[in-house]
Amino acid sequence: MASPLVRVTPAGRAFDIANYLLLGLFALSVLYPFWTVVITSLASPTSLPSLGLHIWNDEWRTEAWMFVFRENDVGTAYLNTLHRVVFGTTLTLFVSFCAAYALSKRNLPGRAVITFLLVFTLFFQGGLIPTYLLVRNLGLINSRWVLVIPPAIAAFSIIITRNFIMTIDQAMEDSAVIDGAGYWRIMFSIFIPLSRPVLAVIALWTVVQHWNAWFDGLIYITDRDKRILQLLLRDIVERLQAFQNDESMQRLVEDLRRQGIEPDWARIPHRTIQAATTLITIGPVVLLYPFIQKYFVKGVMLGSLKG
Repeated sequence: MASPLVRVTPAGRAFDIANYLLLGLFALSVLYPFWTVVITSLASPTSLPSLGLHIWNDEWRTEAWMFVFRENDVGTAYLNTLHRVVFGTTLTLFVSFCAAYALSKRNLPGRAVITFLLVFTLFFQGGLIPTYLLVRNLGLINSRWVLVIPPAIAAFSIIITRNFIMTIDQAMEDSAVIDGAGYWRIMFSIFIPLSRPVLAVIALWTVVQHWNAWFDGLIYITDRDKRILQLLLRDIVERLQAFQNDESMQRLVEDLRRQGIEPDWARIPHRTIQAATTLITIGPVVLLYPFIQKYFVKGVMLGSLKG
């Protein structure tokens, strides 16, 4: 509401209305595709072909969600993914902050060379085969830790965190040194509490990276009970696509239907199963983002001021 001391002109009121309309349309353009996936995953076989530009289903069904959770080991895959996200994010934050705190010291021997090597890895990497050979020699093949340890050193996160730490007043560290505090005490008692915005940003990036990653699990993990959620859902989608393109499977379904048998994987529309698997994959990240979004812009901007 405008202050009684501020005179709102017709042009200003029209400008506010136009702003609200534009922002509302932009919000709808962002939310509607997500809502479309939701109603598709809960649509009935009869209403699915008629799905178009609308916001509600005539009939709601949960068969697609029940199929995904019943026919596949989603619980184990979720636990494996949570193991990767929790331990991977924690280890990345610890390694990134320790490296960034050391690199923020201008008197660190070889500081320029180490920084150059970190930046160099952003543009050039060893490749898939040398990385695989290294992981194999370390004995991490088919281990859950292979999804946690190699990504722990994130060069970009280290650089962003280092730049943020360099914006903190050096006088606080000097006073702590005079009082007898060591580097570990200074880092945990002063710099980590003051670096919560950038740590929240790095945590968000790392969580999303670990949650969406699937290729390393594909080439390093062979046991089914160690598969992560993304690989499991990828297998579901691939099987559905193979079923659609396999004429023999189509004939098998027709034979079963003549016998009065309707298998779940043929009765449930594949589009609804794909929509359900998509929501299962992106749901936790979407729910987590609003709680740490307030740190995002602040952390990125402060982390990019000094170099």
